[in-house]
Amino acid sequence: MADTPPMPMLQRLRAWLDLLLVADVFLVIAGAVWFGVAVVCHSRHVEAPLELFERLWEPLFTPAISVLMAAAVISGLLGWWQRRGQR
Repeated sequence: MADTPPMPMLQRLRAWLDLLLVADVFLVIAGAVWFGVAVVCHSRHVEAPLELFERLWEPLFTPAISVLMAAAVISGLLGWWQRRGQR
């Protein structure tokens, strides 16, 4: 069995960040689905799902959306910077 060289620290950090962002995307998607279900339940006078969503909005979903938006902006800026450097 051939020994594989150790992954450089920067690549390892990037792999962890990519994994974190994938989990964040799924959290945001799950929150959106949950919100949709909660609104339908609210229209049928079932308040518990919407109340739980409202309680989790500030501590869970707001930071998750913020991280996702920041990652998109940073990714766009890094791509622009790399294209600019290749000219």
